[in-house]
Amino acid sequence: MSVLITTAVLGLLLIIIGISNMMGNIYSVHWYHRHRVTPENVKPFGKLVGIGTGLIGIAMIIFGILHLVYLKTQAELLLTVGSAILIICAIIGIAISFYAMIKYNKGIF
Repeated sequence: MSVLITTAVLGLLLIIIGISNMMGNIYSVHWYHRHRVTPENVKPFGKLVGIGTGLIGIAMIIFGILHLVYLKTQAELLLTVGSAILIICAIIGIAISFYAMIKYNKGIF
């Protein structure tokens, strides 16, 4: 049960941060990236970073729910599917965020 609560809270937090980023508030992004984005690119940059962050948050909630169902049913497949979803969405979310950094900052460092 603690896995569900932990992943749900963290997932909701990431979704809220992602929505905030999509609306143009990029203060959750590292200062280096905030200062390198031109004012006209803040919205598109925030949207891409927000999509990546939100995707990771959604995957964490799905993983928590599937883990809870696994605890009740002992169906190993649910835990495997939940882990796969979390890993794939985390990789895609990070890739989207890195793409935004490369596109609008001319690099990630």
